[in-house]
Amino acid sequence: MQFYDFKEIEERVILIGVQTEQDDDVAASLDELEELAATAGAVTVGKVIQNREAVHPGTYIGKGKIEEVAALLAAYDANGVICDDELSPAQMNNLERELDCKVMDRTLLILDIFAGRATTSEGKIQVELAQLRYRSARLVGLRESLSRLGGGIGTRGPGEKKLETDRRLIRTRISALKAELAQVEKHRELIRGKRTRGNLKTAAIVGYTNAGKSTLLNTLTGAGILAEDKLFATLDPTTRVLELKDGQQILLTDTVGFIRKLPHHLVEAFKSTLEEAKYADYIIHVVDASNPRAELQMHTVYETLRELGATGKKIITLLNKQDQVQGEALRDFRADYTVKCSARTGEGLEELKDVLAKLLAESQIYLEELYTYKEAGKIQIIREYGSLLSEEYREDGIFVKARVPAEIFVSVMPKSHK
Repeated sequence: MQFYDFKEIEERVILIGVQTEQDDDVAASLDELEELAATAGAVTVGKVIQNREAVHPGTYIGKGKIEEVAALLAAYDANGVICDDELSPAQMNNLERELDCKVMDRTLLILDIFAGRATTSEGKIQVELAQLRYRSARLVGLRESLSRLGGGIGTRGPGEKKLETDRRLIRTRISALKAELAQVEKHRELIRGKRTRGNLKTAAIVGYTNAGKSTLLNTLTGAGILAEDKLFATLDPTTRVLELKDGQQILLTDTVGFIRKLPHHLVEAFKSTLEEAKYADYIIHVVDASNPRAELQMHTVYETLRELGATGKKIITLLNKQDQVQGEALRDFRADYTVKCSARTGEGLEELKDVLAKLLAESQIYLEELYTYKEAGKIQIIREYGSLLSEEYREDGIFVKARVPAEIFVSVMPKSHK
């Protein structure tokens, strides 16, 4: 019997999109799908767009377009197609049968990328949960389609091992993963609680995937996390302390990148991670200002924040990658503050720190107090959680000018005021 190393087979794919509304930019969406495919290791050799009132309920595209795609598959020696929307089980099965090749959709592609990027136990649990939810309804179609190449896109990650099991076993596995994830979420809530008790304010770094969030956190705090020019380079949230000029501190948390048509399976599985934005005090919205689709990406981020319930917070928009910007200046009228910067070169980051210091000052109470030398410990609390502006040593004590969070104001008042 002859064996083949399927990993050596280059995946050459045709991308398919359906334009149903006049203002839908399907061409731009396919460009992004091409980037996603490249991130997953596939080469795009052709793109097909069909104008229809609605997607075909049985095959996603009409019969004429199916024939056109089949001809392209043969002409470019392609071995798969990727559709720009999530396919129903029937659409996937029928299209696979008509084209006689591997059929994937945008959701499966993103799940595959996530499976390759997850490094922590939490990330792996979340990805497997999302994969199993997606695949449980598509067992038969996926088994037939993915068996054509034996590997490649759509087969990465722990979820692939469950393809040959029945739905009952998958439901059992999903229940087990949910229980594991509940424990992880409980741990995350404990960490959030400790942060709250520590009176440190938090800022969640959000943005479209590949906007430069990880590079920003690395430049500001030396976090040392992976930062690549790829979509979804990092999945797992990282929190670091940022020291500001006047000694104040703020926690910065990097979050998973947003994207158009973010699969609901992922939103559900990654809810605890995405909710870092919901529980943060401030939002730092990183925008790739050099991207021609920056305004559409900004809209996607705001819509995702709204869906997560992360509204009513002060937002600082960072118009990033200024070292690559050409053409008209971008604006964000929904932000409270806008800063032009380059996370790579450091341009504009001092201005960002000034804005953060200003926001912290707004949430603090100014005090001028005289502490006896026995109460010097309270000054240490001020130094740790607030901003100690000045201290003057006198015969009867230490005279302090400071700003402190409202939460600890009462606890640092001198005994003479109580």
